Amino acid sequence: MNNRILAKKRDRIISALNHKGSDRIPVDLGSTDSSGITWFAYDNLKKALGISGNTRVIDLMQMTVKVEHEILEFAGSDSTALIFEPGKWKTYEFRKGHSVEIPGKVQIKEKKNGELLIYSGDGTPSYRCPRNGFYFDSIYHPLESAQSPGDIDMGVPFMEYYDMPQYMDESFSDLKERAKILYRETDYAIVANLWLHLLAAGQELRGFENFMMDLIINKKMVHRFFERILEIYIPRIDKYLEAVGDSIDVVQVNDDLGTQRGLQFSLETYREMLKPYQKRLWQHIKQKSNKHILFHSCGSIYELIPDLIELGVDAINPVQVSAKNMDTRKLKMEFGKDITFWGGGCDTQEVLPYGKPEDIKEEVKRRVEDLSGDGGFVFCQVHNIQPDVPVENILAMYEALDEL
Repeated sequence: MNNRILAKKRDRIISALNHKGSDRIPVDLGSTDSSGITWFAYDNLKKALGISGNTRVIDLMQMTVKVEHEILEFAGSDSTALIFEPGKWKTYEFRKGHSVEIPGKVQIKEKKNGELLIYSGDGTPSYRCPRNGFYFDSIYHPLESAQSPGDIDMGVPFMEYYDMPQYMDESFSDLKERAKILYRETDYAIVANLWLHLLAAGQELRGFENFMMDLIINKKMVHRFFERILEIYIPRIDKYLEAVGDSIDVVQVNDDLGTQRGLQFSLETYREMLKPYQKRLWQHIKQKSNKHILFHSCGSIYELIPDLIELGVDAINPVQVSAKNMDTRKLKMEFGKDITFWGGGCDTQEVLPYGKPEDIKEEVKRRVEDLSGDGGFVFCQVHNIQPDVPVENILAMYEALDEL
């Protein structure tokens, strides 16, 4: 296969990020932790397509999978994820008759009431999934009792593992080799999933309510928290980019800043408390890698988009079209020359799970027409495909895209 053909998928993504057209709309399935598919829906899709093989759950919190090559090709995906993986996998049965593979070092125990607990390395129960549930929620907030900036310093060991789960124990050298093979032997655009949450790190480690109040009444402690976690993230970025920088095309970073109706806090609070640290983090990535930055935030973030553009963000995901002020036509008209919309292709709150196939096709047509002009658009559904989505609706979404 010649180099021109090998580069085609990759070129589609890069063209979209550079606001240029290509032979067709680029597509993503599963190259980020918020553009993928949960294991139950994934297994149903594989069954419908007659695809066998083990399903690997790569994100235990969201129960999303490592998307296999056959499914990437079915979806027409032009990108794929680069993420730290476990050294070994093991089989686990989340539902009777439904076995998947999970990271080998994960410690899951089932209680008498049927709920599942994930334990950290020191034996602390850290995440909980209710009986017959589909997700794990955080239940351990190690900095919950912090009262001062000094208490934050004592919590640095817990920050060390944030966004780097201990059970994802692949070495940097193994990651480097896998990235080189992906880049050399496939034509996918490779998305480096660095995560690197700032706000969410505070909300998880302090507890959501505590940290949201800290932003207003305990600002010195928040600033200390952000300083300390940047001291952890920046050396991690340097080591990561040294290993795989030549084999990646896009760097993904995360923080959920929106809700269904607006921002989690005022624009003034964002600019005072969070934006300066995002600026330092993202500019460091740009200077070290010269790669495009894909920023994930759920919710209504319309007010923040000018700030994100100013900070050097090249694309936003998931483009939550059902949230306030996130109308796709309006977003494209106002910001389409300056930022790429990586998502927004089909609403996943109402249309994809509860609509009929014809509703899905109308939704896809509308969103593609709104977002695809003059490049600057990568098609994927809004966030991950959830367990309750009928397989015929997933098929309808990709059929609609093919027809367009």
